[in-house]
Amino acid sequence: MATMPNTMPFKQGLSLNRIFSPCSIPSRSFRRSFVSASSSSFANESREYVVVGGGNAAGYAARTFVEHGQANGKLCIVTKEPYAPYERPALTKAYLFPLDKKPARLPGFHTCVGGGGERQTPDWYKEQGIEMLYEDPVTGVDIEKQTLTTNSGKLLKYGTLIIATGCSASRFPEKIGGSLPGVHYIRNVADADSLISSLGKAKKLVVVGGGYIGMEVAAAAVAWKLDTTIIFPEEHLLSRLFTPSLAQKYEQLYQDNGVKFVKGAKIKHLESGPDGRVTAVKLEDGSSIETDTVVIGIGAKPAVSPFDMVGLNNTVGGIEVDGQFRTSVPGIFAIGDVAAFPLKIYNRIARVEHVDHARKSAQHCIKSLLTAHTHTYDYLPYFYSRVFEYEGSSRKVWWQFFGDNVGEPVEVGNFDPKVATFWIDSGKLKGVLLESGSPEEFQLLPKLARSQPSVDKAKLQNASSVEEALEIAQASLKIEAAV
Repeated sequence: MATMPNTMPFKQGLSLNRIFSPCSIPSRSFRRSFVSASSSSFANESREYVVVGGGNAAGYAARTFVEHGQANGKLCIVTKEPYAPYERPALTKAYLFPLDKKPARLPGFHTCVGGGGERQTPDWYKEQGIEMLYEDPVTGVDIEKQTLTTNSGKLLKYGTLIIATGCSASRFPEKIGGSLPGVHYIRNVADADSLISSLGKAKKLVVVGGGYIGMEVAAAAVAWKLDTTIIFPEEHLLSRLFTPSLAQKYEQLYQDNGVKFVKGAKIKHLESGPDGRVTAVKLEDGSSIETDTVVIGIGAKPAVSPFDMVGLNNTVGGIEVDGQFRTSVPGIFAIGDVAAFPLKIYNRIARVEHVDHARKSAQHCIKSLLTAHTHTYDYLPYFYSRVFEYEGSSRKVWWQFFGDNVGEPVEVGNFDPKVATFWIDSGKLKGVLLESGSPEEFQLLPKLARSQPSVDKAKLQNASSVEEALEIAQASLKIEAAV
C-alpha cells in the first residue's frame, strides 16, 4: 500500500467481456476420479464432489447435481457466507428499499428463484443430502493429494473440485480512507445490512462509480429521500455500454429524481471527522463533497486465492478453462465470475461478471461432468438492470442488452415511453439494447444478437418508433433464415 499514489483513479462497476487475442484452448485429456471413504486415509472427510463458493453459481450447480441424482451424500458446498446461496443481484436492488417499500429479504431470493426454479433454502440442501459448510472459507489446496484446507482447520478430500468463488469488491486503500466508518462496499448480505443501517440515519450519500452498482444504489437512495451524488471518472454513465446519447437520457431521469452527478472526477481521499466517520470526499481538483455515507462501486476482482496454481489468465483475469469449464488440472473446474472461458460466438476469451452467466456456466459444467454432454459452452452475452422499482416510484426502469456493443450505434425512440439502441458492424446487427420493452420484444433480442442478421442501417435510422425499428430488424432475421 505504501507505493499507492495519493490520487486514485477508479473504474466503473460494469464488466462487459474483457478481451484478449482470439484463440481457443487446446483440447486436453481429463480424468475424473474420487477416493471412496473406505479406501482413503481421510475416511471421514472424503467427498465425491466439492463446490467452493456460496454464490449463484454454487446454487445452480447444486440444482443440476440434484437433477442428475448425484447430490445425496456425494456433494459438499464450502462457503464463507452464513447463508445458503442466493440471487446476489437483489442486494443492490430491492434489498436496499426502505422498510415501507417492501424490501427483499431472505429466504425470498435464495437460488434458484431468479432462474425460475425452486427456492433452495437451507432445509432444501438438507433434504437433498447436500453437505453445507457455512462460514468456513477454503484457505489452501493440495492438488497432488486432492485435499482442501478450510479456515477452521478442516481437511477435505475431494474427487472432483468445482471452483465457484466469484469476485470480491474492489476497495479503496485504507490510506485514502477506504475503511472509514460510513464507507460501504456491497457484495453480500452483511454488506447490504450495514449499508441499510447507515441509510436509515444518513442525510447525504455519495456513490462512487457510474456502473451497475452506482446506478442501482443511487436509485434505491431516492426512495430514502437522501441528498445523493454520483461521482465517476468517465464522461457519462455506464460508459462501457451506454452511448453518450443513451446515457444522457438515463442521467436526466436520475436528475429528475434529485440525484446529482460529478463526472470526469478523480478522488484524492476520503475525509473523516473527530469521531472517525467519513465526512467528505476530496477530489483531485481540490473540491470537496460533504457526505455522511459513501458507497464505493468501482468493480470487482476475481477471487482466485488460493487456487492461482490451477492456471490464471493474466489478460482477462480469473481461472482459465475450456468450453466445458475444465481447468488445466484434471478433476478441477471453474465456473461463474471467476472463469476465463472461450466466448465461442466472438472467438475470444472472456470473463463475464453477471448472474446469467453464473447460472448457465454452472449448469453447463455439471451436465458435462455428469453425462456424455460434450458441447462447447456457447454463451450469448446478456446484461440487464432494474431501478426505481419501489412503491411510489414515478417510473420503473428495466433494460436488457444482448450481444456485443461494437460498430456504429443507431438509437431509436425518445425514452418516454421506450428507447432502443442497435449496434451495426459491417452491415451486421451485433448487439441490441431495449428499455421498457414488452415481453415479446425482449424475447426477440437474443434471437437478433445471436443471428447477427444484415440490417439496413438507413431504415433503422428512419424508423418512427421502437416498434417499427424492431419490426425492421425482425424482417431482416426472416430474410436471413430464408437465404
